[in-house]
Amino acid sequence: MKRYLIIVLALAVLACKQNTEPGHAHNPDGSHIGDGTPRLDYTIWTDKTELFVKFPALIVGQPSKFAAHFTVMDKHQPVKEGSVTVSLIKEGKGIRTSVDAPSSPGIFSPVLKPKEAGLQQLVFELSTPRYTDRIVIENMMVYSSMEEAKKAIVPSREEPPISFLKEQAWKINFQTAPVVKGKVYDVVHTSGVWQPAQGSVKTMVATTNGTVTMPVTNLTEGMEVERGQLLMGVSSRGLASDNLSAQITKAKANFDQATSEYNRKKELYESKIIPKSEFEKVESSYAIAKAEYQSLSTNVSGGNKQIRAPFNGFVKSLKVSNGEYVEQGMPMVSIGSHQSKILKSQLAPNQALTTENIRELWYQSESGQWRDLADSGGEILSVSKDVEHNNPLISIYAKVNDVIGLPDGSLTQVQIALGDGKQTTLVPESALLEDYGSYSVIVQLSGESFERRPISIGKRNGKSVEVRNGLQVGEVVVTSGAYQVKMASMSGATPAHGHEH
Repeated sequence: MKRYLIIVLALAVLACKQNTEPGHAHNPDGSHIGDGTPRLDYTIWTDKTELFVKFPALIVGQPSKFAAHFTVMDKHQPVKEGSVTVSLIKEGKGIRTSVDAPSSPGIFSPVLKPKEAGLQQLVFELSTPRYTDRIVIENMMVYSSMEEAKKAIVPSREEPPISFLKEQAWKINFQTAPVVKGKVYDVVHTSGVWQPAQGSVKTMVATTNGTVTMPVTNLTEGMEVERGQLLMGVSSRGLASDNLSAQITKAKANFDQATSEYNRKKELYESKIIPKSEFEKVESSYAIAKAEYQSLSTNVSGGNKQIRAPFNGFVKSLKVSNGEYVEQGMPMVSIGSHQSKILKSQLAPNQALTTENIRELWYQSESGQWRDLADSGGEILSVSKDVEHNNPLISIYAKVNDVIGLPDGSLTQVQIALGDGKQTTLVPESALLEDYGSYSVIVQLSGESFERRPISIGKRNGKSVEVRNGLQVGEVVVTSGAYQVKMASMSGATPAHGHEH
């Protein structure tokens, strides 16, 4: 599991700015009056959780109350349900305490009273209805006395560049992501057109003559349908010929007669009274009669031959109207699926394209977000080999296994990665802040401390951007909500704390 850890050692001056919290008395240096215990901050990221925890230094015999802020990394929401167990472990032995619910959304307040000094493991075990997580802080020092703790912990007097509380982040669309190492490619920018994939469109035809009946009065093109949903029926009531009810009755009589004959001949054949050729003739007649009856009677209700949706999707085209007379084999309705489409892109032939040198392909969804073909399990199907006089371009066909809400024939932006690529530092494109051609990002220094950092960027590959300088792998940047953090830095006021210490 990937983990990212930020540690801030600070006195209460960093936990509570002077005159920003009612009910807290402060010394001139910002520390709590009557409470000289140094305080510690830790910020740790796992793949599932962000833990931002603040607590007094751990001292033997002294209770330490934790303000443990747990944030679900997916959509950056506070943990509102669940329990937290905190343990101090040394050489396989230790103490632990648990709380069964947060004291307020996202914040758990367990209390530990250390019994033994020295370096220990501080372990947080989170259990929620959705998932569990275990976060370990190694080499946590437990001091034998307050004096020892004060000598060992040097308070920081630096103000955080930008203060943005967890309670603020939890109320907005906020998300972070680590700076990573990855490959960046030479990219060709082009456009693509959405086409239906093989099997993603099915046309339903009339299986008998009759009049169309539509139980859904508002059946229109583009309407969403579910697998098995009744779309329309064909009724042959009143027809002198090709009457469905009469056909089913006749087919049922033939089937019953063929069944009786088949069972009788089977007994005679097994008793070796009749030859195999005579039994096979009866068996063939029985199979034909059975198939005819099942074909006519399937999806029949109330004398109507029912037309049902073959899969979840939408009405692509409607070829008949309510009350219209149709003949057997006539197309009635086409159902399309959002789940799979073909993306056709075109490039100039001087790119020397082959399926082997196309490394990745990105396309834009209807919301304008870049998506990676590989993330949906899609693939490059083919690259055309020839060009024509009236269309001197090479076509690339890719299968996209994604929910595409755009209609067939719509255009989208496409990026095609070529070559071998190079390892570099990458951040999500959504993390960028642009001012007149200059770029910056909001870096999370700790749980509630941020800074705006200028960077220089290089190539863009879909939703990722190359960072040439300004960031280190492992740092954490804000990908959603960066503008709100930026505005907080410009307000000139430090927000009041909404949590306890």
